[in-house]
Amino acid sequence: MRLSQAALGGLATHVARLGYDWQAQACGIVHFGIGAFHRAHQAAYTDAAMAAGDRDWRITGVSLRSGDVAAQLDPQDGLYTLTERSGEDASTRLIGAIGQVIVAPENPSAVIAAIADPGTRIVSFTVTEKGYVRAADGSLDWSNAALASDAAGNAASRTIYGYLAAGLARRRASGLPGLTLLCCDNLADNGRQLQRLMTAYLERTEPALADWFLRECRCPSTMVDRIVPAMTDADRDWVAGKIGLVDEGAILTERFTQWVIEDDFAGPRPRWEAVGVQFVADVSAYEAAKLRMLNGAHSALAYLGLERGHAFVHQAVADPVVRPLIEKIMREEAAATLAPASGIDTFAYADRLLDRFSNSALQHRLVQIAMDGSQKIPQRWLEPLAINQAAGRMCPATLEALAAWCRHVRGDSRPVDDPRARELADIWKTKGATGISAALFGENGQFAATWVASPSALAFLDQRLA
Repeated sequence: MRLSQAALGGLATHVARLGYDWQAQACGIVHFGIGAFHRAHQAAYTDAAMAAGDRDWRITGVSLRSGDVAAQLDPQDGLYTLTERSGEDASTRLIGAIGQVIVAPENPSAVIAAIADPGTRIVSFTVTEKGYVRAADGSLDWSNAALASDAAGNAASRTIYGYLAAGLARRRASGLPGLTLLCCDNLADNGRQLQRLMTAYLERTEPALADWFLRECRCPSTMVDRIVPAMTDADRDWVAGKIGLVDEGAILTERFTQWVIEDDFAGPRPRWEAVGVQFVADVSAYEAAKLRMLNGAHSALAYLGLERGHAFVHQAVADPVVRPLIEKIMREEAAATLAPASGIDTFAYADRLLDRFSNSALQHRLVQIAMDGSQKIPQRWLEPLAINQAAGRMCPATLEALAAWCRHVRGDSRPVDDPRARELADIWKTKGATGISAALFGENGQFAATWVASPSALAFLDQRLA
């Protein structure tokens, strides 16, 4: 039988049940990008907060493109299981935080209505870096067809900005309070970036609404951390054998989880602090450490590991050629860019990350991490490269990883899943191995807004790409 409210009697007794009446709770959060990471992280924290006594914080999920998650969860009454796994040890709990899933292209009016609902207080996001539709310099990419369509006022929105503008306009017209927009994606200073981008969109499309947005809404920065591999059919079969029911929405993850949030909300919020969330005045130190050490190492493992024939993170980190580079990136090159006043023990943090990367129970695929590299490398590698270069420090391990990314986007050995894949392949064809480094990282390069490579760095890359 398939997991649902009616089938709960068949759920294995070892699965931890909900500690609250989930069907009696109203939705207070709208979440864009209701993929595996959200369900293993923010939804799990919210579920735990309601189990601890909070009320009316269930989540209305929004899928901007695919209907897959709706097909997984809606027939299950929004229920799914979350399994934390390390080695042979595993524990599973039932999650009831998802109220419904809206497939935006199929029902755009329902998305706008959810944002405008009086019970909604927070709109959150895990839409990946490319979901923010940024140009190379970090501004909104007005040449993007979906963004241009939304800005032109076409009937059906296609980006987060179009949906938010319509929902916020309806709230203002109804005399409702503003919202907290909670970015949970791996962007440096993600709250400020979302506020800046949303303001730019509204200033071009609805200037009066831009003023209301800046006055009434808040965009706190966050740092999120949990390793959540994409599920496979084999994973779902394993879960079914463990819980006694078919769960199409099942999630496997590690035991470690962390969420740090800037304490700046427009209105009420769940009591997440009761279930382990850290509320702080400034997220930047946590964010920088995570982006540069964890995410930077993850991307390096992806491109270096794929080149050496590995499929999973735990395989790549065990490779005697790859591991020393990963350790150097974390312990020396990335760590050197973090402010000493942050209080973060970078050596201990690196040790913990290496332990997490070595968890073979997760089967975290390198191709999953390698996706959308052009959107990730600026904050993961290029910003640390710029900081180190200004201090007179060379970063050979990061440059080795960057060279591997350059070879990856050439597209000779495997398909490239990146929004700039065709553009980057064309640059390779035009510039060739002797000109690609300067075309990407030189004074007028594609990524010059983040890092302009020194002559020695360009020479290093040229040698690796020849």
